[in-house]
Amino acid sequence: MEGEKKEMHEEEKKRISMQRAAELKDTIADYQEALKTIPTGFNNWERIQATQERFRTFFKASEDDWNSWRWQLKNRVTRPEVLKELLPMDSKELEEITKTGSEYRWAVSPYYLSLIDPDEPDDPVKLQCIPSIHEYIDQGGYDDPMGEEFTSPVEAITRRYADRLIIKVTNQCAMYCRHCQRRRGIGEKDLATPREQLQEAVDYVRANKEVRDVLLTGGDGFMIDNQTISWLLDELSSIPHLEMKRFGSRTPVTIPQRIDDELCEILSRHLPVYVNTHFNHPLEVTPASREACFKLARAGVGLGNQAVLLKGVNNDPFIMRKLNQELLRIMVRPYYIFHAKAVKGTTHFRTKIEEGIEIMEKLRGFTTGLAIPTFVVNAPRGMGKIPLLPEYLVSMGKDYIKIRTWENRIMHYDNK
Repeated sequence: MEGEKKEMHEEEKKRISMQRAAELKDTIADYQEALKTIPTGFNNWERIQATQERFRTFFKASEDDWNSWRWQLKNRVTRPEVLKELLPMDSKELEEITKTGSEYRWAVSPYYLSLIDPDEPDDPVKLQCIPSIHEYIDQGGYDDPMGEEFTSPVEAITRRYADRLIIKVTNQCAMYCRHCQRRRGIGEKDLATPREQLQEAVDYVRANKEVRDVLLTGGDGFMIDNQTISWLLDELSSIPHLEMKRFGSRTPVTIPQRIDDELCEILSRHLPVYVNTHFNHPLEVTPASREACFKLARAGVGLGNQAVLLKGVNNDPFIMRKLNQELLRIMVRPYYIFHAKAVKGTTHFRTKIEEGIEIMEKLRGFTTGLAIPTFVVNAPRGMGKIPLLPEYLVSMGKDYIKIRTWENRIMHYDNK
């Protein structure tokens, strides 16, 4: 009799377990269906490679040329007449690009341009790199919504927090994002920050012992040459109270060839070093970007991603979930999702705060914890990042709380 009861008990546990597994499978069925329509850099790689071959023919470039970051930088597409040879465009679109380009500079590396699907007019890569007439007609927003001019104690530094600061090393990027928060600083020429200004910034860090973390950015932190990066890291590493160095760089996305062996060797000599990069869509996560990120990881560099929530690009819970999962495949930890700043010329990209909250709702519990970044809004005038989260605490009593699970179940939890 005892054996029969035990067997029945085991069968009941098995039945409950199978029922729960079926419930869990149902919670992800809609995502599995959506995946059929979400393009990624991996499942589009064959098409992308064919485009790259066509581009190499156009530029009369060898494979070695294509794999050189300096060649990619030198051959950035900056003129509508070149663009029309590479992507199908009608005269109206070319006219609008010319008009917007007269107001806002643009440039795209051949590699990043090759990710665009020419058959998709609203391709998410195209929206991020090709000028839109919406930029030109936009009268909203601010040139400097973060008030950086009021948080710059010396020329190359932005300081918004007590123990960390930014050193801007250049105004140059491999591709000028159409949603860029610093588009006011792009100018007409690519300019590295003069050595004397960098030295002044290093001296400022040395003199302020509470600063333990420095972010090298711009522009793009990896758009200066390896020799300058080596010198700068040598200088910063000699400061006893500085605990870590970080780079802000979109090169793993827009020009992955930049992550060369020499750069990785330099970074490996100055650990701890972290790189925050900027993938916004699964289409940007390709075998080429994977190789760049793996090289950084092998060098001991920590990798994080700062996505920006952009209307028409990634303001969809399933696209963002897939992006974060793809990032983990290439050793990049999703770090932040930024609500887009009120930058002049970018109003067409801005979403409602509620969309970011909904995305977070569709991440927590539905995917790996490592794939869940923090959704933040930047307070105006450089007052810092404010995290925004779905509400999981329903109420509190004297010795208990009521909580909401990721499946919207309300539960009692002792708090004695």
